[in-house]
Amino acid sequence: MKLFQRYFFSCFIIGFLLLLCSCSAASPYGSNQAAATESHSSDIQIGITFDSFILERWQRDRDIFVSSAKDLGAEVFVQNANGDSQEQIRQIDYFIKKKMDVIVVIAVDGSTLTDEVKKARNAGIKVIAYDRLVPNADADLYISFDNVTVGNLMADTIIKSLPQGGDILKINGPQKDNNVKLVNNGFDSKITNYPIRTLGNYYASEWNGEEAFQYLSGHQDLANNVQAIMCGNDSLAGQAITYLSEQRLAGKVIVVGQDADLDACQRIVEGTQTMTVFKPIDRLAKKAAECAVALVKGDSIGNTSTISDGMYQIPYLYIEPVAVTKDNINSVIIDSGFHLKEDVYLQ
Repeated sequence: MKLFQRYFFSCFIIGFLLLLCSCSAASPYGSNQAAATESHSSDIQIGITFDSFILERWQRDRDIFVSSAKDLGAEVFVQNANGDSQEQIRQIDYFIKKKMDVIVVIAVDGSTLTDEVKKARNAGIKVIAYDRLVPNADADLYISFDNVTVGNLMADTIIKSLPQGGDILKINGPQKDNNVKLVNNGFDSKITNYPIRTLGNYYASEWNGEEAFQYLSGHQDLANNVQAIMCGNDSLAGQAITYLSEQRLAGKVIVVGQDADLDACQRIVEGTQTMTVFKPIDRLAKKAAECAVALVKGDSIGNTSTISDGMYQIPYLYIEPVAVTKDNINSVIIDSGFHLKEDVYLQ
């Protein structure tokens, strides 16, 4: 029995010594794991807050931005403000507390976000105003389409379609959206020298397309006697055309919009919508992701111009939009892969 106890004790001691050796041998792996964790924590983290996903285009922006940032080694945290400015403020504050490297803002109402953007920048976080300017905030970058040109293109289509002039209505997005102001500036600067009269100028809240239908239904004396309707986007244009269809005026009244939504492209080939402004979202979202990563790394974001946010001159990157009509929809929309031919033509 004693011999067995001695044998058991000896095995225990040997096993204990082997365990100590194995722990000592494992310590380098422990260090590597710590290094890997440290490396992961230093990956670029981007917080992006969207106005909402009601509009088709914002879903595209989200998917392309997230995918592009991921390819560049960045992690993206997406928030949806659902059209609520106060919720967007809370989301930006959350990103600040989480110490994001970059915050990208698609503003519900830029005028409410000035202090929050400054707060983020004071915390050492880069801020990109995406597609909508945040006034007086001194953001690190404003990246968008040339919205004045969007208005120019809408006006050009109406002018070309109404060589003798005519009466029009304007159905815009919300006044709090700075892009609405820019589009209108571009539109009005073009039509001012032509015999075109604006009989009504409506602003839909939160880009609510149904308000276009309601406005036209409530102003039939105007709506049934105009030659063109300028709509702030394709959602508004779609509801305007629904009204015109009920009045048997669809295809007889010039209707322009923007965003090149699928249903707008379908209306163009069927002849009820005259034009939409195509904004190559894939280029914008991909470039924004590249800029976000470059800003964190201290790399160049390429050639930029500047724009006044009301108080500061900030870097500005813009992409030119394209007018899409029945004549070029194949080359611009289908050949680029933005929409499939069978979807546009309902084949």
